[in-house]
Amino acid sequence: MSEAPRLRVAFFGLGTMGQGMARNLSKAGFPLTVATRTPGKAEAFASALAAEGRDARAAETPAAAAEDADVVVSCVPDAPEVEAVHLGANGTAARARRGAIVIDCSTIAAEAARSVAARLLEKGIAFLDAPVSGGQKGAIEGTLTFFVGGDAAALERARPVFGAMGRRLTPLGPSGSGQLGKAANQILVANNLMGVAEALAFAARAGLPLAPLHEALTAGAANSWALEVLGKKMIDRDFKPAFAVKHQQKDLAIVLRTARERGIPLPGTALVHQLLTALEARGRAEDGTQALLTVYESLVGES
Repeated sequence: MSEAPRLRVAFFGLGTMGQGMARNLSKAGFPLTVATRTPGKAEAFASALAAEGRDARAAETPAAAAEDADVVVSCVPDAPEVEAVHLGANGTAARARRGAIVIDCSTIAAEAARSVAARLLEKGIAFLDAPVSGGQKGAIEGTLTFFVGGDAAALERARPVFGAMGRRLTPLGPSGSGQLGKAANQILVANNLMGVAEALAFAARAGLPLAPLHEALTAGAANSWALEVLGKKMIDRDFKPAFAVKHQQKDLAIVLRTARERGIPLPGTALVHQLLTALEARGRAEDGTQALLTVYESLVGES
């Protein structure tokens, strides 16, 4: 019995997350077409994959990338970019075939996701809002978590594509539900970040040795991904961005706006948003979010 043909995949957005995701799709054997806003970036990426014997090519526009694709994956900064990639003059909808599936892994407002989904559906294209959690490390290792909103049948058809990029795929309901799931994720991420920064700033000020304390904390009830990964970076004074302050602030602005529209108070999230604003005011928007530690240090005159 012959093997079913691989889905043809187009990928738009080769940033911090997108490069690892696209590479994993290629490694899984999907014929891949990539495109990006940065001139030459898609060509260099596709050439590197082709040199490894992969079936990969570059396209100049999202429309050209989507022309022969069964599934189109996008991972871009915000809603305006999502709309431009899929609904602009050279967007995927201009040349994608009816029956194609768009998987958007960007973090945007739920209302924006619903609007894009409705407009693509008019052209016979299914849209799944599927923001991710797991960071750059998860994108590279193929261990991402997807929060998915949209048509269940489209999700099942696209499941092999998701499987090449991540380990957990959670359908949460109709269009926009994936973005609401990601909002809940970002509430936890932000508050965990704040807790780790606050605890380590306290410990340092109290004169405790941070490395052995970190080992003890990660072995007990206080442990979290933020403590293990970001806490270690804080102790090492490693503020390089895996997830930049400016990106976290964009996500939290979406969360707080969504909560305000629904009359949901989020006092902890509002506080960490303001603390990160203080970090931005010091010119550190490009730093990793673990640089929040330095705000706590400045409150006691240590930086």
